[in-house]
Amino acid sequence: MTRFDIVDTTFREGQQSPLLFDVYKYYFSLEDKKRLFNALARLGVRRFEFFSPIVSKREKEHFLALKDFAKKKNLKAKFFAHIRVHELDVISALEVGFDGLHFYLNLSKHGEKSYSKEQKELIEKAVKIISSLRKKYPKLYLRFSGEDAFRTPLKRLFYVYDKLYPYVNAFGLPDTVGIAIPEKVKRRIKVLKKRYPKVLLEVHFHNDRGFSLVNALSAVKAGAELVDTTVWGLGERSGITSITGLLLNLYLEDKKLVERFNLELCYPLNVLMGTILGLQVPFNEAVSLTNRTHIAGVHQKAILRYRKIYEAIDLGKFGVNKNQLLLGPLSGVHLVYYFLKEIKGYKISFSQAREITREFKNSFDGILPPEEFLVKLVERKNFAKHKIPEKYSSFRIEVLE
Repeated sequence: MTRFDIVDTTFREGQQSPLLFDVYKYYFSLEDKKRLFNALARLGVRRFEFFSPIVSKREKEHFLALKDFAKKKNLKAKFFAHIRVHELDVISALEVGFDGLHFYLNLSKHGEKSYSKEQKELIEKAVKIISSLRKKYPKLYLRFSGEDAFRTPLKRLFYVYDKLYPYVNAFGLPDTVGIAIPEKVKRRIKVLKKRYPKVLLEVHFHNDRGFSLVNALSAVKAGAELVDTTVWGLGERSGITSITGLLLNLYLEDKKLVERFNLELCYPLNVLMGTILGLQVPFNEAVSLTNRTHIAGVHQKAILRYRKIYEAIDLGKFGVNKNQLLLGPLSGVHLVYYFLKEIKGYKISFSQAREITREFKNSFDGILPPEEFLVKLVERKNFAKHKIPEKYSSFRIEVLE
């Protein structure tokens, strides 16, 4: 499996995240989008999905501005509109110059209740519109997705996809409600790839069961060429697949899959989103400083000596070039000794640090920050301090014994 690419949908699916309501932002500003677009393009993303222009005047204008921004910055990108099987959606998307159309239609039995028309009528309409587009625009990129594809029987998918196979560049397989598991993903991908070998297969996994990342990884390994992602995995409900989480895992599986991406920009991209939303990079993002933060005393001791004991993945390749040892009530003597001697400059022995650690752990009340509490405790003991020249003040040694 060597053909793999990402479809970034941060500007469509990502804006549907409840998190934007939690931070009272509700949508990305045009400046936000430019910064994110530039970062994603520099990372190596080439496919971008947007709302249909009819969603709002604002989204239409933002798309046109971003398209112009990409041209002026000479950023390689293809733009795709996420649209209904509806003539107005098609016309509006073509008028503003999208490179391709991403059609969707719910094919599950649950989806029947979403529409005022019978599904059969809508399927016939989809075939008519897409076949007509292919005839009129031979080079236009067309994708069709059967929504809720993992609750839709294969026979049902075949019924529709067989009709559309001659006209599309790709079929989508969206896990719209986040119900899929890796085993089912692998089976379904292999069946569809065998039946439709001449088109790309694009997957879109929601995280309702916490499986979006592992499902995406399973899909790529089974033969899917395209994966929908967003920054931080933002999206409806619990979100979708995180772009940096996917790149990290694919790198560990097969470096060739991600060799064209500038992986060292993964963490800066995550930090950029944090800046835009006014939040820390989520603790469960694989590419994050949190994933290099150690709190338990045993872990801290090991990291001070040899970090690979508790850090199996070199996150430096993904832009995380630091780690954190957080001093607190769970810290052991090794970090207390390191903090007092190397950071605060106290002339202190390891045995003295052991006594101070015991007192610190037994008396810390959580009112003051741990570092401040420890310093106040030590100040009462009148330890002498080293006089470190200013030019060496930023130097740190890690092996203290």
